[in-house]
Amino acid sequence: MRTEPINRIVEGVRENLPATVALFLQRTWEQVPAYAASPDPDLRRDVAQHADAVFRAVLVTLEEGRAAVREDFDLSTGQAASRVRQGITLADFLQAFRLGQVALWESIVDVAADDPDTGRAALDAASHVMQVIEVGSSVAAEAYLSSQQMELAEGDRIRRDLVEDLLAGREVPAGPRLDIARAGGLEPDGRAVVMVAVPVRPLKAGQNLREVLRIVRTELGPAQDGLAVIRQEQLVGIMPMAHDDATTVVPGMRRVHGQVARYGIELAVGVSTVHTGWSGVPAAYAEAGIARDSLGEEAGVVALPMLSTVDYLVLREDPTARRLVRPRLRQFVLEDQARDGAMIETLLAYVASDLNAKLAAERLHMHVNTAYYRLERIAERTGCDLRRFADVEELLFAIRLLTGARGRVRPASGR
Repeated sequence: MRTEPINRIVEGVRENLPATVALFLQRTWEQVPAYAASPDPDLRRDVAQHADAVFRAVLVTLEEGRAAVREDFDLSTGQAASRVRQGITLADFLQAFRLGQVALWESIVDVAADDPDTGRAALDAASHVMQVIEVGSSVAAEAYLSSQQMELAEGDRIRRDLVEDLLAGREVPAGPRLDIARAGGLEPDGRAVVMVAVPVRPLKAGQNLREVLRIVRTELGPAQDGLAVIRQEQLVGIMPMAHDDATTVVPGMRRVHGQVARYGIELAVGVSTVHTGWSGVPAAYAEAGIARDSLGEEAGVVALPMLSTVDYLVLREDPTARRLVRPRLRQFVLEDQARDGAMIETLLAYVASDLNAKLAAERLHMHVNTAYYRLERIAERTGCDLRRFADVEELLFAIRLLTGARGRVRPASGR
């Protein structure tokens, strides 16, 4: 392809290159809003440098009469990394690349317009120019994606380090970690809640918590600031709060829970109370774990304020409290749990019905005489008077302490 007309095209375009780059910049800033909106003062200079290098690569291949190779676009790798840091999306990056292609082709056409031989040479060079641009755009796209993955990995590492600092009660040093905290709406003296989520069943092949993390970030979106990271096979989130009601985050977390369930992963999600200041994050993390434990082996979302005081107390890991359960009550609970748990179920319905046996029977869909019989048997086996609040309270504590919130038998802890 190396002919005199081609050489005239190359010389003419090269001579007019500053104007071509300027036209490209003007169109990019007018047609790709992300470029005009970028706060980076170096963006325009960087884009001009990249455009000039790409245009010259096209001219060199025309001049030498050869196909383009990846090495002709070495500068694109660094430029792609810069666009990632400058907040330019891949779609915007490639749109700008195409605008550059158009500007270069218009320059070629302008140079060839006044000479028929040069005009024919320009038409012959069209496929060559397209091949060069295709190689260049492929290199640029691959470099962008690679840089984006590295940027995301680095960002995740910084987020994990930040979460570890906060959970350990360490001061967050000035730098990237502090920047990410503040970008997420987390201030040293601000209010926040901690969320902990774990799968209730082992993950299947092809499932992973990274997909859960992606869903969390996508579903909550920009309306919810904060951090969310994977930590020791659990998802940990720290979210800023404008008030003291932790239950307001539950609807959003339930929406996330539903999306994750469609992916085939069922989560138990616990949310802490609202704490003020980063010094409260370790305690909030412990509270989120207690709220999560209240679900037992069931999936769902629970904020700690949604639990009763009794629920909270029995969920605390306190072996001494379990050892204080009277042997007769312990025997009743463990024996009934080993059978079918019918007596325990009846008692819990009785308590939930404000000690009304008839209402408890209706809840359990049984005859009232059956409910009365079971309550009498419970009284005989435990020695408790089920008409006395103190006796019912002690028996209820024994059931909760020994079975947990969802009927799981706990070890006797030394008894």
